[in-house]
Amino acid sequence: MSGLIKGKEVHFDDTYLHVKLEDERIISTPIEWYKPLKKATISQLKNYKLICMNTGIEWEELDYHLNIESMLEVTDSKVA
Repeated sequence: MSGLIKGKEVHFDDTYLHVKLEDERIISTPIEWYKPLKKATISQLKNYKLICMNTGIEWEELDYHLNIESMLEVTDSKVA
């Protein structure tokens, strides 16, 4: 990956984390992959900010960071 995948918005539902990219595509991954996010309240989930030139997401209150490009990686087991 080139590291140029940049986020624009973050949304949640009961099952998925959705990230809308600057080019209008949407990446969705199971919220189960991110244990700190799964345990968080809706208020905590909504309290995010895009970091690193919009290539990452930070939930400061949860002390959790997510590289958006890593959402596209396929592995046998996801680690929080």
